[in-house]
Amino acid sequence: MGFLDGLKKFGLGALEDEELYEDPKKKAVEKAEAAKKEAVVINEETLLFDKKYTCPICEEEFNVKTLRSGKVRMQKQDIDLRPVYAEMDPSKYEVVTCPECGYSVLAKFFAPLTKFQIDEVKSKISANYKKQPFGDKSYSYEEARVRYELAIATAMVKKSKNSEKAYLCLKMAWLIRGETEHLDPSAPGYAEKKKANEAEEKDLLKKALDGFVLARQSESSIAGMDETTTDYLMAAIALEVDDYDLAARMISNILSSRTANSRIKDKASDLKEMVMEKKKKAAT
Repeated sequence: MGFLDGLKKFGLGALEDEELYEDPKKKAVEKAEAAKKEAVVINEETLLFDKKYTCPICEEEFNVKTLRSGKVRMQKQDIDLRPVYAEMDPSKYEVVTCPECGYSVLAKFFAPLTKFQIDEVKSKISANYKKQPFGDKSYSYEEARVRYELAIATAMVKKSKNSEKAYLCLKMAWLIRGETEHLDPSAPGYAEKKKANEAEEKDLLKKALDGFVLARQSESSIAGMDETTTDYLMAAIALEVDDYDLAARMISNILSSRTANSRIKDKASDLKEMVMEKKKKAAT
């Protein structure tokens, strides 16, 4: 017999099996599951618009799929500052590619070129470029990869700053990480694709770190970041590619800095613990 058996005579017998106390953990799980069921599937196309550009190489006008401002919400941030969004992966839409001549660049670096740069791109990119169609309504990860590859090739040819090339490698690594997160575990070849992506991401992170190291020696501003943010980013990438000595040096710079704020110092302290933990595991 339950202690609420007396409720039956009031026609409330169904309540006798109800739990007297609510478990906060259980309630949180139930709430999360309910949210998943109620989640609205976002049509990626509705978050985009066509932005018009004029190519500095061939002077053709073309449209690029661009994310509408304020249409995505950041869920979290990876240790290397990669933002993760709820609705979609904006990194697929950050490269501007001219479909006529192949000139490609991150939108944030789209700027006038020198005659030398134009001539170099014309002779080494455009002269050999085979026109490829891109998505009319959105870009797939495969299309985004190609656009990043073209942007890296363009940056090499036009002798971009080391910081720009490093930032491109970092952004492409983030793109591949995003693709990995969106892979279907039940799809054929999932394990092989995931392994290949992880290896490619790590290689790009190493290339990005090499570029940032060079840029830090000769450039006053790196991809619009201040010195402390640059040091933190380099430390985080160094941790990801198992360069513990470099990570420790960058973290030390931040913790001893008189200009770094408490927030970045706290993040650096957390990173320091991760470095120590990874070093300990590597030694065993």
